[in-house]
Amino acid sequence: MSQSELQQLVAMLRSTGPDLTAPPAKLRADFTVMVGAAPLASDLIFEPVRLGGVSALACTAPGAREDCCLLYLHGGAFVIGSAQDYRSVFAELGRAAGVKVVAPDYRLAPEHPFPAAVDDALASYRALLERHAPASIVLAGDSAGGGLVTSLLVAARDAGLPLPAGALLLSPWVDLACQGRSMTTKAAADPSITRPGLLANAALYLGRKPADTPLASPLHADLAGLPPMLLQVGTAEILLDDALRLATRAAEANVEVRLSVWPDMPHVWHFFGFMLEEGRRAVAEAGDFLRARLGP
Repeated sequence: MSQSELQQLVAMLRSTGPDLTAPPAKLRADFTVMVGAAPLASDLIFEPVRLGGVSALACTAPGAREDCCLLYLHGGAFVIGSAQDYRSVFAELGRAAGVKVVAPDYRLAPEHPFPAAVDDALASYRALLERHAPASIVLAGDSAGGGLVTSLLVAARDAGLPLPAGALLLSPWVDLACQGRSMTTKAAADPSITRPGLLANAALYLGRKPADTPLASPLHADLAGLPPMLLQVGTAEILLDDALRLATRAAEANVEVRLSVWPDMPHVWHFFGFMLEEGRRAVAEAGDFLRARLGP
């Protein structure tokens, strides 16, 4: 690891990262400005599409398989973010996995509180099943999107739908009550997110629902029967314990789960592969997992 690259990233996040306690309009604008600095490779092809009635953005990198698809659910605490904002992350994951990616713009809170995001994710997955065999679909998501992927799997299972080949969760947020120990023990180390900020956005998303509602906080869901999962998390983020606890719950439910913990990495460091070697390596690890799940 290059300490200078990491120090530069941490300093940037501390100085320019959005304040999660700000009003949604300002938070969204600040976040779009920050992520707009991430460069995009010139060989990527983006296309707006509709998926189960939900607007989405598709991306194809050179050599992508046509018979498989990655459904990506972006992060943003259920209040901010868009497929456009997260292009640099899901595009490179698709390249690493060798598949086309489609990222739905699920509805955001507070305009559309829970379960709108779950409903849109499930509608998008149903639409993919009309075009692809379940064994040729993989899911991925970061932060709130990682939690949403887990909720989608539970909702799809409960609806009797065939499940995808696997799921990739990047720094997942799966406990909207924010009760993990790392919320406190990693607070000083985390340069980008805070417990008060997460709780503020959780309140906007949950409305009147309790924080332990299983499809909102899938840490409390029955995980039995879910497909193999890879969880990637850094030790410099307050969501460390969300990933640790979810991996334990999945293992207890007899789910094949792999937990990959990256020392000193901040929240969703994959976003910063353009300046951080560990970001590129984590994307490569994720791509290997997705390729293995999809098979030849």
